Order: sequence, then structure tokens, then C-alpha cells
Amino acid sequence: MKKNSSEIFYGKIILFGEYGIIFDSMALTIPFTHFHGELSFDNTYNRYKYTDYDFARNSNAQLESFTTYLRKLVQEKKIDVQFDFDRLIKDLDNGLYFESSIPQGFGLGSSGALVAALYSQYASNKIAGGRSVTKEETLSLKEIFSVMESFFHGKSSGIDPLNSYIQFPLHIKSRKDIDTVGIPRNKINGNSAIFLINSGKPSKTGPLVNLFLEKCNDAAYSDVITNQYIPLNNSCIDHLIKGEMEPFFSNLAELSALQHEYFQPMIPASYLPIWKEGLDKDIFSLKLCGSGGGGYLLGFTKDLSKTQDYFHKKEMEVVTVYKNNRD
Repeated sequence: MKKNSSEIFYGKIILFGEYGIIFDSMALTIPFTHFHGELSFDNTYNRYKYTDYDFARNSNAQLESFTTYLRKLVQEKKIDVQFDFDRLIKDLDNGLYFESSIPQGFGLGSSGALVAALYSQYASNKIAGGRSVTKEETLSLKEIFSVMESFFHGKSSGIDPLNSYIQFPLHIKSRKDIDTVGIPRNKINGNSAIFLINSGKPSKTGPLVNLFLEKCNDAAYSDVITNQYIPLNNSCIDHLIKGEMEPFFSNLAELSALQHEYFQPMIPASYLPIWKEGLDKDIFSLKLCGSGGGGYLLGFTKDLSKTQDYFHKKEMEVVTVYKNNRD
């Protein structure tokens, strides 16, 4: 890899579809450019490079382990990709690492961006990304990324690296039906916005997914997921894509309330009363951002100023993902 040839890969936000996607519900993800990463070299290769050296060396070691894993996948024919391992190993010896601002364990796709970057740089028979990618190519990429990212999570849907690689919002209609999609902007007057709240602690996806699956063994809980949660999730996606904002916010409030009741183990305890107050006072609606348990919470509001004032009084920062610019 040339020192100045690196591409930037963004983090991701799953707006809708967390947990429900396990049962083939719809999902909607967007690339989030505020957090991003790129393959780079530490000052072993470039003595004028200034970065967190320990972070770079730890990342380099992780990439070495990942490379060993990829070699095994190729040798066992578990992945239909040819990698330029000679060049990759040479670059690793020269200090290759993944320079990233994407926080790990916060549901924003840190490992997905790394997978996308490595595939883009070292796959010799890669499928080109971008919005022109066909549906067949999208599904092929998803399968490739699912196998690659399993190194980090044990099991992966492949959606995070797919979103980072294509770099457009993805509408996952089912496991076999994924399209890039445009989300209409400025369809409602006022100060509406999508935002993030940092819980201040990382989380692990695996244990929470296992807990969710255990809870779904209970018939009553499973019925709520199947007949309430998934339909609300899908309705929110449909209304948002169509720009139908009034029914969107109405369904969103119901979805938020349902998560507050049935997903409490996934919500940091200190945020449960905040979550409920936002709904009760009609200030904002919170929902999980990924598997939950920590990381970021995702919020939607019709009045960003009022929401910012609310969290400012609690000394919490609102990170704006999208703001309506229409007055």
C-alpha cells in the first residue's frame, strides 16, 4: 500500500432493525462520517507520522492475527476472495495499522470499517463499491464480509462492513433483498433531528444477543417481538423512506415505549428514567443503537433545541447525526 493511497471508511448507525433483523425484519443503516478510519503506517515506516504509537502497534498486531485468519479461510475455501497476502504481509512488517476514530464497543461499526478497508486494499478480485453496485453484488459482498468479520464477533451479518464499503444508506428488506436507498430530507417543518447520546461505557454484542434469543423462547415475549416490535420497526422504515413524518414519529414513539418495556436489560439503568421522560413529555424518542448494553443511544426529536437544553441540564452531550435545515 502506498503511503498516500489510503481510502477512508466510515462508521455506521443502524437506525432501525436491531434484534428484529435476527428474525428477518427490515433494517435501515446509514454511514456516519463523524467517525471514520483508514489504513495507515506508524512511524516505523514514516518517521514524521505522529499518532498514538501504542494504539498503532496493538492495531498492527490485530491485523497480523486477522491476516492469519484470512489465510485459513482462503485455504479452506470458505471465502471466494483472493488476497494479495505477499503485499499485505510486507505492509504489516512496515507498520501497517488501522487509524480509527470509531470507538470500539459502541455499536458504530469499528470492526466493519476495518474489514471494508482491508478488503478494498488487498482483495485482488474485489467487487467495486459505491451506489452502482448491483443487488447480486451486494449480496455477494454481504456474504464475504459476514465471513471476514466473524473473526471479531464469532458471528456477523456482514451488514456493518457492507455499509462502510458501499457508503450509502442500506435498506435491508430481508436477508436476500438489500438495496441502497435515499432518505428524503427536510420533509417536515421545524427543528427535527436524529442524534446520539453517549452512555459512557462500551458493550459486547454476543451476550446481549444470546439473552434476547433466550427471552424469545418464552411464547409471550416472542409474540410481542413478532406481532408488535417487528411491524412497528418496519412501519418506521417505510414512513421514513417515503418522507411521511407524522406517522413516522407516531410509530417511533410506540417503538421506543416498547423497547423501554421489553428491552430493559439492553438499556443502561441510569437512562431508563430519561428514556421514559422524553416520551412522557414528548421531547424526544430514544431507541437502541445496535445491541445496546452501553455504547450510544439513538434519539429522534421534532425539536432539537429543546432536546439539547434537556440534556445540557443533565451535563450530557448531544451528538447530532442529522438536522433538518428547513424552517
